[in-house]
Amino acid sequence: MLPTSPTPKGSDYPLLIKQLLTRSKLVSATQEIVSGTDTRLSYAQLNKRIAQLANTLTASGVSAGMRVGVMDWDTHRYLECFFAVPMMGAVLHTINVRLSPAQVLYTINHGQPDLIMVHQDFMPLIDEIRSGFDRDITIVPMGDGEEYENWIGGASTSFDFPDFDENQTATLFYTTGTTGNPKGVSYTHRQLVLHTLGLTSGFGSFSGNAGFHRGDVYMPLTPLFHVHGWGFPYAATMLGLRQVYPGRYTPDTILQLIASEGVTFSHCVPTILSMVLDDPLCVKTDLRQWKVIIGGAALPRGLQDRAATEGISLHAAYGMSETCPFLTVADLTSDDPKVQAQTGFPGPLVDLRVVTPDMQDVPHDGETTGEVVARAPWLTQGYLGDEQASEDLWAGGYLHTGDVGFIRENGSLQITDRLKDVIKTGGEWISSLALENIASSCAGIEDVAAIGLPHPKWGERPVLVAQIVKETDPDLVRRSVKDKIQSRVEVGELSKWAVPDDIIFVAQLPKTSVGKLDKKLIRQDISTRSDKLS
Repeated sequence: MLPTSPTPKGSDYPLLIKQLLTRSKLVSATQEIVSGTDTRLSYAQLNKRIAQLANTLTASGVSAGMRVGVMDWDTHRYLECFFAVPMMGAVLHTINVRLSPAQVLYTINHGQPDLIMVHQDFMPLIDEIRSGFDRDITIVPMGDGEEYENWIGGASTSFDFPDFDENQTATLFYTTGTTGNPKGVSYTHRQLVLHTLGLTSGFGSFSGNAGFHRGDVYMPLTPLFHVHGWGFPYAATMLGLRQVYPGRYTPDTILQLIASEGVTFSHCVPTILSMVLDDPLCVKTDLRQWKVIIGGAALPRGLQDRAATEGISLHAAYGMSETCPFLTVADLTSDDPKVQAQTGFPGPLVDLRVVTPDMQDVPHDGETTGEVVARAPWLTQGYLGDEQASEDLWAGGYLHTGDVGFIRENGSLQITDRLKDVIKTGGEWISSLALENIASSCAGIEDVAAIGLPHPKWGERPVLVAQIVKETDPDLVRRSVKDKIQSRVEVGELSKWAVPDDIIFVAQLPKTSVGKLDKKLIRQDISTRSDKLS
């Protein structure tokens, strides 16, 4: 007969972040972590430094339940904070340094960190906004890393990280939507451990060299303040991978590190990959071993073509700040561009649905669209201090993504638009993503946004706003885009209503702090400007 309760010798094993270090600490002690071009650590040293940071924070007055903010580039220091702060029972507040000063101040006052560690590049920002702090906050300058080393250097390399409730909050960060103030999103130890396991399983179950596995050399190209670097630093450390942290994102440094360190796996938004491909060093760098996951925005066909020319294995994945973020990933074994760009299959433990406004499932026919909703054990339970927004997020018992999509017969998801970005013209709903994907595949298009502008008869009409390659003939680009869209209409892939009324060329398309097209600003600009470059 099985025991109904733990025996005295039995042991609870809470799902805490410290457990992610258990294996790598033992079997990957000599494995290397590279930070920038001049710092190298072993996993054994990483674990000692995590203890030193915890001891130093304790000596600085930080205790369980308090919040520690970080403002740094993607370095080994940030990785140490990912572990030391939550492992000692405090809350890691990753501050988005790319927000406006007013928004950074808002997130600090709303998140209420007790101490903030600040790289020297962000001290001017702190000096600008600190008079607006609504509480006393200890600021720890890190210099370019040297002050950080002096700060933790004398501390003990041993720290007794305690066990505690796995449902205790571990991390806090803020979403970066284009409307209203940023919203606070938090995760518990249990959620982060389960997300790490789900991510590892979801990306590691592909055959051959596809996916994410112990043979990879990992380098994040998504800022660590953005959803924990999409969760991959936790997974890479649990697996004991060789890791490379590039510091500030500059394309020449990224390319140098790929070549010198043998990087095989990264993730980023389309803007970062485009920046790397634009660098003159790119044509001199062998990128054929590099696997890249694109998320945060749709994977444009034009970017796929450029990446394929360099031999990069490029695939899409999907998630959001509120989902920690992993929900789906494309078939990583496929070299078919259409399959590579698909939103993909749900990860392990992800309950994914596409529903009508009254929460009824739409047919899985690859055509019928609805809102994407989800459940998984790692999804955020709500927004910090915003009860109404939290209730709206979880209406009907599923997290509402705000994305529109459909599910194919094989169970794979395809996002077709954001609810707020669908263009409603007459009786038709036009996908802005479909128009952007077509336009981006045309020669000369560097970046493009499809938006709906008010129309007195049809409600809205689609307009393309494009940034083109320098010294490109706008008239040739315009004809190419119109011809390609019209060809899709003629074969029945697009409604005739999808043909844009105008193609407007601009010098630069505005982006959010994490590299997404800021369509709110684009709409405002195009609606008010009188100097359209059309």
